[in-house]
Amino acid sequence: MAAEVPLVYVVTVNWNNAPDTLACLESLSHLTYPNYRLLEVENGSTDNSPERITEAFPQVEQLRIPENLGFAGGFNAGIRHALKNGAEFVFIVNNDTLAAPGLLEPLVEAASAPDVGAVAPLIFYADEPERVWSAGAGRSRWTLELTENHGRTMRFDSSAPPIAREFLSGCALLLKKEVLEKAGLLDEGFFLYYEDSDYSLRLRQAGYRLLLVPQAKLWHKVSRSSLGSDSPGERYWMARSSVRFFRKHVRGWRWLVVVPWRAGSALKTTLRLLRRGSFRAAWYYWRGLQDGIRNEHP
Repeated sequence: MAAEVPLVYVVTVNWNNAPDTLACLESLSHLTYPNYRLLEVENGSTDNSPERITEAFPQVEQLRIPENLGFAGGFNAGIRHALKNGAEFVFIVNNDTLAAPGLLEPLVEAASAPDVGAVAPLIFYADEPERVWSAGAGRSRWTLELTENHGRTMRFDSSAPPIAREFLSGCALLLKKEVLEKAGLLDEGFFLYYEDSDYSLRLRQAGYRLLLVPQAKLWHKVSRSSLGSDSPGERYWMARSSVRFFRKHVRGWRWLVVVPWRAGSALKTTLRLLRRGSFRAAWYYWRGLQDGIRNEHP
């Protein structure tokens, strides 16, 4: 008798962005994996997104949250729903992505090993379909910063076996039930950004492997939730969340390395923004650092 195919819940989160979410769900509806359900989380949308999405995809489960809980909060609500409804794997994926039909099969196969905590597809830029956006990353033991620039200069053979990484992007992660139950969910203290770096580090510290699966492919439109790369919103949340991340994980002697490194990074980022004329983004970047240090909400 053939083994039962494990149930995968595919969870995406929408906040006032029906066009991208509709395109994402359209691509996800063509997945070839034989046992999956689609769940769309409405994360406090204030436009007509919920109605538009339900009308276009009545077969997709929809979970409505009355307020925007951020990336981690929205996905955690979806993960809890999935586990409650029998999911053995949960695939969280940004709503500004497009999936290849055969995405899930190699991910589930790679994640089935008992020591694997999370797996991720190879993610490309949507507007440059052959250019890698994220292939995971390494991590410096001295600064806890990510290394290898998300693997954007690496070359990948689509037939290559899964590759061990120290970090996987939260843009798309396949997680299994037992890992979620043992390691917990995403840290909702990160409203936007760094929640994936935090979760990757937590899984590694718990002894799990993280794997990039080159056979699984996804295309990402990049930074739609914060209105674009280097936008004021993106710079604010990246800065604010970075403070929380380093406060949470840096101890002892490592502060002697991290503080000057982060100070240099802040100066470099500020100069880059000012040279580009992005004065508002620079201001929001420093406001994010300040709010992070004060642990204040915007």
